[in-house]
Amino acid sequence: MRRQTILAAVSALALFSAVPALAQSADAPPVATLDVGSEVQGALTADDAVGVEDDYRYDVYRFRATAGQRLEFTLRAEAFDAYLAVYEDGLDEALATDDDGLGDGTDARLRFTAPKDGDYLLHARTLSGLEGGDYTLTLTERPPAAPVPEPGTIALGQTRDGTLADDDAETDEGGHYDAYVFTAEAGQRFTFDLVSDAFDPVVRVGRMEGEVFTELAMNDDGPDIELNSRLIFTAPEAGSYVVRATSLSDSGAGDYKLSLSEGPAPIAATAIAIGDTVEGELSESDGRSADGYAADRYRFEGREGQRIRIDMTASDFDSYLELFDDAETSLASDDDGGPEGLNARINFTLPRTGSYLIQARGFSDATGDYTLKLSEIEPDRPPQPLAFGATVQGEIGETDNEDGDGRHFEAYSFTASEGQRIRAIMRSGDFDTYLQIGKAEGDFAMLGSDDDGLSEGTDSRLDFAIPEDGTYVVRASPLGSEGKGLYSLELIDRGPQPKPGSLLVGSTARGTLTETDATAADNSFYDAYRVTLKEDEELVLTMVSNEFDSVVFVGRDQEDGEFEVLGSDDDSLSDTHAKLEWKAPADGTYEIRAGSFAQGQTGSYALTVEKKP
Repeated sequence: MRRQTILAAVSALALFSAVPALAQSADAPPVATLDVGSEVQGALTADDAVGVEDDYRYDVYRFRATAGQRLEFTLRAEAFDAYLAVYEDGLDEALATDDDGLGDGTDARLRFTAPKDGDYLLHARTLSGLEGGDYTLTLTERPPAAPVPEPGTIALGQTRDGTLADDDAETDEGGHYDAYVFTAEAGQRFTFDLVSDAFDPVVRVGRMEGEVFTELAMNDDGPDIELNSRLIFTAPEAGSYVVRATSLSDSGAGDYKLSLSEGPAPIAATAIAIGDTVEGELSESDGRSADGYAADRYRFEGREGQRIRIDMTASDFDSYLELFDDAETSLASDDDGGPEGLNARINFTLPRTGSYLIQARGFSDATGDYTLKLSEIEPDRPPQPLAFGATVQGEIGETDNEDGDGRHFEAYSFTASEGQRIRAIMRSGDFDTYLQIGKAEGDFAMLGSDDDGLSEGTDSRLDFAIPEDGTYVVRASPLGSEGKGLYSLELIDRGPQPKPGSLLVGSTARGTLTETDATAADNSFYDAYRVTLKEDEELVLTMVSNEFDSVVFVGRDQEDGEFEVLGSDDDSLSDTHAKLEWKAPADGTYEIRAGSFAQGQTGSYALTVEKKP
């Protein structure tokens, strides 16, 4: 990863980030800080991280934002098609993405409004492909949004001619929109068609709560109408609703036509019983889903706590399943959970006794034959208690619990306290191992995962800091659905994070990183030291080790307990030694962390903290 910062000071490499489900390469990517007003000259090279599920290269930047702050990221590259994504630090689902916010060409522009105070991660990457090349990345702050104008009106049978322009109202992401109010009865169905030759239309329907728009439905690619949008919407209750005419690209502008017509009749549901298998066919004469795709529906009766599996298999199109309750509230959906290719699978525990609806369609508008199977599956066997310090020997087989991705697993429970650090190590010579951790209550929701933390082929090591007191579950499984065989699982209590020691300015700390030390978000080890400084006091921090690649960073704890990184470096002294020059922004106590650049590295080091001459 090569970067050069101009216009504003941007720290060099900081800590690695832990974003477990971002499908990154085995070596966690380094993270650089990015400040408002800065411009970075960088390059995606063969040394940078690679997405596993989608082949692409990416660099990672950390930035800090306050709630409601409106930011704009621009990534310009001639050598590759640029793509930007923002994540909340520690979470794996993108908050915002862009690949063509500047219109045609290879550049990307992402406008982002921070939902809350905190640290965020920006991925600067290729849209696809591993070629990479040079790029320029800028971060600017956008002015506050203009007041929202009063919406127009639209009624059944009407078409509104309009124009998206730069002086229109803006969404939180920075795109322009026009808004129209319409009135609906409970259960009334509408069809919205948004047509434009000037931009790629997106139609959005929702309700206003004060000045906040709550989206209920959207569509950007109605079937068989090229880039135009068609949305079929059923009003959940009587009242006023708002439809927004927007563009898929933030920069989209130009003339459009928005039409409102009566929606098609609801899709008739065919009765199906648990245990049945149905041979079906999607055709042009079928009813239409909310986004306008040909779909079939099936109704079945279930009981509270019953665990069901829905499988949809098709050879001609990519299957898509959705499960609704009798009030048409979506409960679950899937387009690739089946064990093979174009199939879909939903595993679900019914929340109450009553009627449920299955909607079977293609991932895009499609016709052709399919097979739908509804079956009852055994509830997951409860997890077995596992004590800290214990190692269990197990075997993954066909009779074990199975998750929605077709992986068989065995589960173990333990009780832990907030701030406690746990480590789970899974080894197998029969399959590539995969560890997940989640809370014990309710349906399993993954909080952390690992498949190669030991960097030793098929074994896994998951380090996790407990967010709150409670009972947790570790799932031991193969990484792929076909994995079977013997394994061992060890659960280790690593205790709370070690408290930082004190360090006088002008002194040198000689220490050793070990596996008992504090761990960063990427599971690398570090020692921490506290120093008390005056505002504008300047320090030179030097860290040298002959046994691992050094990284040093300075920051402070926030009121919410999160650590705020204020400066960092990993290679200013040499390829493996760090040197950071830093100025204290205010009087106070700061924390210096002396760590390793990659997880698992240990050894001796020397950290010198001096006043800048």
